Amino acid sequence: MKSILVVEDDNSVASLIVRSLTEEGYNVSLAPDGQFAWDMLNQSTFDLIILDIMLPKINGLELCKMIRNTGIGSQILMLTALGSTQNIVSGLDSGADDYLVKPYKLEELLARVRSMIRRGSTSPTTSSDDDPLSFEDLTLDVKEKMATRAGNKIALTATEYRLLEYLLKNKKRVLSRVDILESVWGVDFDMNTKVVDVYVNYLRKKIDNGFDQKLIHTVIGMGYILKTE
Repeated sequence: MKSILVVEDDNSVASLIVRSLTEEGYNVSLAPDGQFAWDMLNQSTFDLIILDIMLPKINGLELCKMIRNTGIGSQILMLTALGSTQNIVSGLDSGADDYLVKPYKLEELLARVRSMIRRGSTSPTTSSDDDPLSFEDLTLDVKEKMATRAGNKIALTATEYRLLEYLLKNKKRVLSRVDILESVWGVDFDMNTKVVDVYVNYLRKKIDNGFDQKLIHTVIGMGYILKTE
């Protein structure tokens, strides 16, 4: 049974989420604030963390950074009442794998959870193909989940890893945002493709910054491609 930690200080919202996830068959725990959640995370392991941003004691962004800095690999779904691009970027930049803007429909939350749990169950680390993926001077070691370019190591989040893996497996092919959403996020519902642009920009900064030869390119009106200029 997959385990989920819900970090939400609104009692009515938390109760609804916990009850719905429990009915879906998940083992659900609840933390009413960031400090309580942090204490739980140091004692137990969770497959998924549903994390509200506006929390007492330790806010969601800070808690997310603490989780990632200590190497906890749980997937994180960030809940935010602030839907601007900058706020979404802040959540993703802190280490979240996905986000959901309030108000949201319960069905969408459950669909997002199913998608993330499914992604976690088919993690790249379980792939039977252990051969490194490469393009030009960029290499992805699928065993170590580590990217290097020109011999320099590049630290990747779990989502950045999946995105780079997908680009490398489809190098020199134009990939639409919808293609990327379906393959990297595993979504089976309508989701704002803005998240793709955000993560491509993250990956581009890590892969291309400091190099004359850019590898990740935008094809206007179509999507993205991994190629040389």
